[in-house]
Amino acid sequence: SIDNREEFWKEVSEDIFWYRKPSKILNSDNPPFYKWFEDGVTNTCYNALDLHIDEGRGDKLAIIYDSPITGAKKNITYNELRDRVALFAGALKNQGVNKGDRVIIYMPMIPEAVITMLACGRIGAVHSVVFGGFAANELASRIDDSKAKLLVTASCGYEPGRTVHYKPLVNKALELAKHKPSKCIIFQREKDKAELNSKIDITWDDAHKDAKPAECEKMNANDYAYILYTSGTTGLPKGIVRDIGGHIVALKWTMKNIYNIHQDDVWWSARSPAKNSLSNLLKSYFLKNSPFGSSFLIALIAVGAVKRDLTLCSDITLQKTPASGVPTGFPSNKTVVHP
Repeated sequence: SIDNREEFWKEVSEDIFWYRKPSKILNSDNPPFYKWFEDGVTNTCYNALDLHIDEGRGDKLAIIYDSPITGAKKNITYNELRDRVALFAGALKNQGVNKGDRVIIYMPMIPEAVITMLACGRIGAVHSVVFGGFAANELASRIDDSKAKLLVTASCGYEPGRTVHYKPLVNKALELAKHKPSKCIIFQREKDKAELNSKIDITWDDAHKDAKPAECEKMNANDYAYILYTSGTTGLPKGIVRDIGGHIVALKWTMKNIYNIHQDDVWWSARSPAKNSLSNLLKSYFLKNSPFGSSFLIALIAVGAVKRDLTLCSDITLQKTPASGVPTGFPSNKTVVHP
């Protein structure tokens, strides 16, 4: 990986699905703006779901959701998850979301958050997760920076002992933002429904009406996967953009070689995605662990996590434990220069 990094990553890239395999692994003509796998064509969602269904693993569990706050429990297979993702991807297209459009996800940690991320990846939309319950001005700054075409949120999120109502925060953010998304899709929680504005809001259920399942968009490896914002504590939040090819190639390799996670292992993490972003954990770890390795995803409570990570982690936290029992989070002895 150091002496011949292009050959190393060429071999690693063989471990994901490509509609067209890359002929050029690294373009270093304009450092530090390197391009990985630039003529490759793939799709994040296909690698995450469809590939494993096509290889006969559709009836395996992808997510086990267990919320001690609401008492809700759901087991979702790859087949079920792919169908729900494809249908919501069609719903996004019905709302005018297309390849390259930005979608902000302001959700509690529920399966619908994962579904939204994967649906964006399926049709080539660029998603950016803003942690549910984050201050209205912070949400507004991310709306302005990303120029989001659509916002997906929920009526509320649940913390131990209290309910955080998202809709007033969203309304204030839209008031503050200079850029105005064309539509907000609201997932109504069963016991706490939000009052909607018919001019911009549509419920999750209504968004699905007349929607048809969407197929995976063929994406260039250097197309954008998501935007991950910094906290903004030193000024305006900075958006880190990840491309698709380098993202999924490096993530799958990381899970096998850094975290020692393999097919059918179960990942466990007592850490809220609040710190590292729902996108980086839910999506990255979801795509790395479960769909890429056909592993189980466990959604359990992370109330015992570090306090600063507990803001809204009472609904869902992805979890996975290596079958070998090796603790996760420890670096391996392999040194790599990676995408």
